[in-house]
Amino acid sequence: MRLWAAVLLIALAGVSASAAPLPDRADFTVKGAATQGGVLLGTAPAGTVALTLDGKLVPVDGDGRFLIAFDRDAGPTGQLTARLADGRTLDHPIAIAPRAWRIERINAPMRPTKSSEAFLALRKPELEQIAAARAVVTDATGWRQRLVWPRVGRISGLFGSQRIYQGTAGAYHGGVDVAGATGAPVVAPADGMVILAADKPFTLEGNLLMIDHGHGLNSAFLHLSRIDVKLGDHVSQGQRIGAIGATGRATGPHLHWGMKWNDARIDPLLLAGPMPSGQ
Repeated sequence: MRLWAAVLLIALAGVSASAAPLPDRADFTVKGAATQGGVLLGTAPAGTVALTLDGKLVPVDGDGRFLIAFDRDAGPTGQLTARLADGRTLDHPIAIAPRAWRIERINAPMRPTKSSEAFLALRKPELEQIAAARAVVTDATGWRQRLVWPRVGRISGLFGSQRIYQGTAGAYHGGVDVAGATGAPVVAPADGMVILAADKPFTLEGNLLMIDHGHGLNSAFLHLSRIDVKLGDHVSQGQRIGAIGATGRATGPHLHWGMKWNDARIDPLLLAGPMPSGQ
């Protein structure tokens, strides 16, 4: 229990917002983590015909429910704007709390990334597949659920962590890593539709599976040893979708679970909550 408590404290360091409802303004109702890498669920004012976050359209269900999220490097503020059927507009400013990320400073130069023509020739179509998958719009409703962990185990990598090499920042960790043995089952964290199921390992991600949960929210599962679903499949929360592996660029078997809302990279831990104890 002490270990999981420590992991959670590190992951939530610097988060001033809680899961309690935020103060309502102009008939908006929002709750969740108004923080970098966080997600808010809300209800738009009655009569809303269009909703935007910082000028970008946000889908709204028939009951007024919506979801928004904030990138790991989001700025300090955001603004929801609802346009009503009678022509009025209602604004709801949001203060986005900063996070204290785990930063490791390395007294060595950063290793050069692969940029050979052969590597780029392989990588370009992979990135195009990922971008095309994320552009798919589905009717999935998993975004309305409380997410579950796709694999219960030791958290071996935190979202947002980053290394600084002699003053040069490396790419931050875009998901949560869960240690596990090759072949250990991975389940769907929420209902959704399969938008990418790699038919062969990608150069970095290995066997890559992506699931859309609706309203711009999607999950990516990297380094799998196998994929048990296919493109276009509808999956249910808790359904087996694959197995842990070490394919692609991985130093050992583990599950990398990444999440995005549109272009924003978000922290899966803030949606699934603390890792269940006793494992």
